Amino acid sequence: MIQRMRRKRAGRKGFSLIEVLIGVFLVAVAVVGLVQLFMMSIMNTARANEIANATFLAQQEIDYLRTLTLNEIAAFPNATRGESDDQTLDLNADGTPDYRRITVITNQNPSFQVEVLVFPPSQFGLSRDTLVAAPESHRVRARLATTITR
Repeated sequence: MIQRMRRKRAGRKGFSLIEVLIGVFLVAVAVVGLVQLFMMSIMNTARANEIANATFLAQQEIDYLRTLTLNEIAAFPNATRGESDDQTLDLNADGTPDYRRITVITNQNPSFQVEVLVFPPSQFGLSRDTLVAAPESHRVRARLATTITR
């Protein structure tokens, strides 16, 4: 009699199939939520890295322009010095351009208004004028403006 009661209790231990399926479903829902959060985090980190690189490239161009004399700025871009006001830049030297940097200089005697725009590779096919006219609608990654006076 005691053995029969033990067998009945032994048969009742554990979880039923429905309880296991519900548990697996709840764990799966939690894991999917965490994976989505992780993927969003990776995408945001990549975008922040892209914006940081673009801002560095724009600041680099402004710093270069500040080293030029008044006559050199007025003659920008000068091909003999290797300057360009519309550049494709390959940061990691893998043969694939990573950014497009456009420099716009407006002469307002005795100063120069400088604007540097940096775009992602998806904007390589568009004309310079199109990008300068509406940078926000073409995914500009950095847009820095300054005035240079001498």
